[in-house]
Amino acid sequence: MTVPPLDLGPQTRVIALLAEGVTDDQLGNTTPCPAYAVRNMLGHLLHLSAAFRDAGRKDLGATTDTPPTDSVPDIGPGWREDLPKVLDELAEAWRDPAAWTGMTRAGGVDLPGEVAAAVAVDELVVHGWDLARATGQAYDPDSAALRVTYTFLRASAEDPGRDAIFGPIVPVPEDAPLLDRALGLSGRNPGWRP
Repeated sequence: MTVPPLDLGPQTRVIALLAEGVTDDQLGNTTPCPAYAVRNMLGHLLHLSAAFRDAGRKDLGATTDTPPTDSVPDIGPGWREDLPKVLDELAEAWRDPAAWTGMTRAGGVDLPGEVAAAVAVDELVVHGWDLARATGQAYDPDSAALRVTYTFLRASAEDPGRDAIFGPIVPVPEDAPLLDRALGLSGRNPGWRP
């Protein structure tokens, strides 16, 4: 049996712990994503985790066909139980080597399995930082996931269509920490504070 290139589990656990640390009075806090409060970021993390779980399973349908820009996501009353469960299912789906092969779909876009995995990892790493910053929590992403995110974002830097997905690149010194360089490539200012 072939081993998948990356275990998403360490990064999904980071997200679950961050979410656990969010207090109810922080749900309205601003985040580095101007259109999203913390509650919307948590909703986005829940929805993207379900979408990429199903993309990994090649279980295509409503979760994988909906573009993320269709609406501002929100959380429901059971989000504290739902999010960790879906994050676990996401990691488990991508432990299957078959998830990384062939074609799949996420956000209404057909793409190779290995690209879908890279997008999922990028979403988890960058939005984990968003959530941590917005709620005043420390953030230590999984180092392997961070390397995948940086590689993915660096490769997209020259793509003329990248601005439809990411904000304009924020210049960050080459000797800055890898997380800061990845954030700059994602269109975020690593120094952002609420």
